[in-house]
Amino acid sequence: MRDDKRTRLLLAVLLAAAFAMITVDARGGSRSALRPLRAGGEAVLGPVARSAAWAERPIGDFVHGLGHSKQDKKEIAQLKAQNAALREQSETTADVRARAAEFDKLLHVASVGGYRTVPARVMSFAPQQQGTWSATIDAGTVDGIRPGMTVLDGDGLVGRTVAVGHDTATILLANDPRFTVGVRTPGAGGPGGGQAGLATGGGDGGFSVQFYDPQADIPLGTPVLTFGSAGGTPFVPGVPLGTVTSVQPTPGALTRTAVVKPFVAFNGLQTVGVVVEPPRTDPRDALVAH
Repeated sequence: MRDDKRTRLLLAVLLAAAFAMITVDARGGSRSALRPLRAGGEAVLGPVARSAAWAERPIGDFVHGLGHSKQDKKEIAQLKAQNAALREQSETTADVRARAAEFDKLLHVASVGGYRTVPARVMSFAPQQQGTWSATIDAGTVDGIRPGMTVLDGDGLVGRTVAVGHDTATILLANDPRFTVGVRTPGAGGPGGGQAGLATGGGDGGFSVQFYDPQADIPLGTPVLTFGSAGGTPFVPGVPLGTVTSVQPTPGALTRTAVVKPFVAFNGLQTVGVVVEPPRTDPRDALVAH
């Protein structure tokens, strides 16, 4: 208890002395007798104050930076969203352009060949594990499509329709091993001209073509076209199939076998055309260099 009284008494004395010194210093101004003492205090305490201010500044900057960091994150998120939207728009535009280009090629083939076609989009492919190469398109009987019609795209023969519903149809693709079509090389007048044969689908290996003349000279790179069926069903004439990549020697055989690389990329089919009306006249070789 006695110690507490002494402490309070000492504190009161110090406060009174400090107040008196402040009053004297304030009244004395620049001629204050306490000026040297004040200068000494500033010399001692100044660096401490500056150190405290220096330490405080980075902390303030850090706290201030936190606000900017949140704002930056918000802006970055907005930029990412805008970038994603632009990328999606770009991809959509590119897809639309690709479809338009495919449709233009299809129209060109139909025009040159004299075929009346119904354009359609490929919706799905059958799993190849089933051993079939087929696709479903978004056109059917409502569009005038029936089984046994030629299907083509801007590059050549795609296949034929085998099953048709009201608004969808199934195509047996030309590279299916069960697919066969009568073919020929371009007309007479050059090596390998006018050779007829039968093409069979070979999956990813292209077509195997049995030419009826075992002695036929068929140069590599020779184009092969559909021969055409009676009445244009199931195949219209003059549709490009592919080019000869190899010819097998067949001594003593009744036919000559050639491997033909298809013009059509079956795995990337998107836009096709179903020929609903054959040409009035055989287009012959008009589509060889279309």
